[in-house]
Amino acid sequence: MFRILIILCVIGVCLTGCTSGTYKAPVTDRGRPPGERIGHHIVAKGETLYSIAWRYNVDYHALAAANGVGSTYHIYPGQRLTLDVTQVPPKPSIKRTTKTVVSAPPKVVKTPPRSKIQTPSISQKPIKKAPKVDPSWHWPASGKLIATFSSNGGLNKGIDIQGKLGEPVHAAAAGIVVYSGSGLRGYGKLLIVKHSDKFLSAYAHNRRLLAKEGEQVKRGQKIAEMGSSGTDAVKLHFEIRFDGTPVDPMKYLPRR
Repeated sequence: MFRILIILCVIGVCLTGCTSGTYKAPVTDRGRPPGERIGHHIVAKGETLYSIAWRYNVDYHALAAANGVGSTYHIYPGQRLTLDVTQVPPKPSIKRTTKTVVSAPPKVVKTPPRSKIQTPSISQKPIKKAPKVDPSWHWPASGKLIATFSSNGGLNKGIDIQGKLGEPVHAAAAGIVVYSGSGLRGYGKLLIVKHSDKFLSAYAHNRRLLAKEGEQVKRGQKIAEMGSSGTDAVKLHFEIRFDGTPVDPMKYLPRR
């Protein structure tokens, strides 16, 4: 009986030592996708500056300026982009050196007689800048409106239009395609069209994308086929953004 008590005491000491250690199980954060970090973004293959700006709700001009990206907006896979669009790189300072300048005596210029002065045959008129006109909007699909824009940071940053598989999706305004792919989570097969320096529009959940990046499209042109990619129903998700901020498309689309 005494031996049994000794064995039980030894087992109890061993168990106490095992449970009182400082070992902690490793914790893995699976909520954040690979390549995405707080404060910056690592460019993946197929992404464009426009799609990244769209993903984080920032203006592509500001994103380019904060990362020193040129006017062509060219980025490359593996590039690290800061998402703090307030960090605009400072302009290089210009060092000015003071030189001693010896002034030469003024030259005497003889004015020719008026009869010999030749007047230019072509009058130089001031060059007028092209007026900045807001896009003329058109409905991107003919189906029933099933979801409207949610303001104040809501989940729906655009509108949803019901339709049938394969129905045409039209460009809501003339512009150039700046993204064509499926790299944005929750959008499925997506097109982003740039209409001006201020306006962009997006067409999500398509079955097929018929327009390529860099392609000029006209208002009403068929650019995709409606589908259910990235969602559970056949529909078109349509967004308009002004300076990177989602706006209510119903304020721009004509009544029907």
